[in-house]
Amino acid sequence: MNARNTTGVPAEGMRRRRFLTTAALGGATIVGASALGGLDADAAFAAEPSLDPAIAKSSFVEGRITGITGSVLEVAGSGGGHARVQMTHVTSVWKVRPATAEVIEVGDGLYARGVPMPDGTVAADAVWVNIVNLDTTIRGIARNRVHLAHGQHEVVGNILTDTGASYAGRGLTSDLSRLRIGQSAQVLGAWRPSDDSVDVVRISVGH
Repeated sequence: MNARNTTGVPAEGMRRRRFLTTAALGGATIVGASALGGLDADAAFAAEPSLDPAIAKSSFVEGRITGITGSVLEVAGSGGGHARVQMTHVTSVWKVRPATAEVIEVGDGLYARGVPMPDGTVAADAVWVNIVNLDTTIRGIARNRVHLAHGQHEVVGNILTDTGASYAGRGLTSDLSRLRIGQSAQVLGAWRPSDDSVDVVRISVGH
């Protein structure tokens, strides 16, 4: 994803830590939430996320959001830990598609990438909400949904107006007619806590 308008940001010499630190402290007038890197769903699962050379290692936070206090998200990690994620006015948010922080709710799942701050929070440059990446088998196909088996679990996948399919590694298409029951499928999407279904962003078969 290309960087968008970065009015107020020095054209040269910008470093991610300084950028985020300034943003977290509220001292910058910056627009362009994805100026620091990719927000697309694939970026969440990249083996080696794009990092600014000035940052030796990014911090990652995952878990369920247990509280929201101002611009800080309280997160209970799936491994039992606790983290606090500082949202800034440059944090990119993905929830099915690029969104704003207002869509984030207590109970949502979270995967965040950012840099550690002196107060122990992680200033996030990108937050993916409820994102899932599932290896499944197609068990049923209906007009607006697919029924999937993920391990021992049955999952309902909601077909969206912009759901895309990839066949045998080819590019995305809106044509879902070639999906077949019994196919193995990788599903990238967003979990719906309200009914435990998944909004399907992309379904890949024959990969």
